[in-house]
Amino acid sequence: MAGILAIAEARQGALREVSFELIGAALALKSDSGGPVKVAIVDADAAEHATALGADGVDEVLAVRSPLRDFEAHVEQRALEAVIEQERPELVIAAHSIDALGFAPALAAAGGFGFASDVVTLRWDDGPVATRGAYADKLLAECDFPGKKTTVVLLRVGLVAPAPAGSGGVTVRQVEVEGLADAARTEHLDYREVQETDVDITKADFLLSIGRGVEDKDNLERFEELAEKLGATLSVSRPLVDAGWMPSARQVGQSGKTVKPRVYLAMGISGAVQHLAGMRGAETIIAVNTDPEAPIFSVAHYGAVKDMFELADELEQALS
Repeated sequence: MAGILAIAEARQGALREVSFELIGAALALKSDSGGPVKVAIVDADAAEHATALGADGVDEVLAVRSPLRDFEAHVEQRALEAVIEQERPELVIAAHSIDALGFAPALAAAGGFGFASDVVTLRWDDGPVATRGAYADKLLAECDFPGKKTTVVLLRVGLVAPAPAGSGGVTVRQVEVEGLADAARTEHLDYREVQETDVDITKADFLLSIGRGVEDKDNLERFEELAEKLGATLSVSRPLVDAGWMPSARQVGQSGKTVKPRVYLAMGISGAVQHLAGMRGAETIIAVNTDPEAPIFSVAHYGAVKDMFELADELEQALS
């Protein structure tokens, strides 16, 4: 049996939003793959989550009840080994998340499956083809998986539009897997929220993002002040982080954060593919660059061929 299997995630009794991104990615490939799209959920409340996972286009939801209330990597691996053995999907899509990183590489190694992590795009060309970063994310590499009957990929969170939650009507099948209670090797103790040491740019509605065009570290303060006046959060491209001018928490791009603000104002950013991968989902993109051929203009909704410092002067005057 071929097709695509998306692996949903739940935490503390609720489905994680990434589950619907994975379903969206699977459905986008459905017509090209020619097989069904199924969703698997391994959780103590798997049956309760199943209906919501049945987005339009999903053929079946496979619910595996976990004996544990919280995620455990070895239980997840054992359950999914049984599901994959039964369903024989050609492609398994999981999230590039802390949970999936705990079981997916071992799952792929044990089954002799194809594997790629931190995937940024997926397409179908007589089989799955995954794009991911290479050489410290300085290049993008396309990976195919010749000779592999099943391939497991971990899709970067935040890159795919989520499928809407289902409201009923999908076929839900309970899958019984023996030995799950004995598979656990770790014990969950507690959840602790990470203390943020800087702003979370992934939650900002308006980002003023600056790049190499800022020229000098001493110019950063000016754009921090401009961002404050605009009601924006300051973010940066990778060269400014590599130079040690800004912390990595502010970096947008393939090796940084994936953002989807309502407004993304890019100033002095040329738009390398690695940067575009992290911001092209913004609702409105405004690009400012002196180079009319800069790649950033290919994704911008509005653009100005202009020096970023001149525009900063005009904005400051208008806001004063």
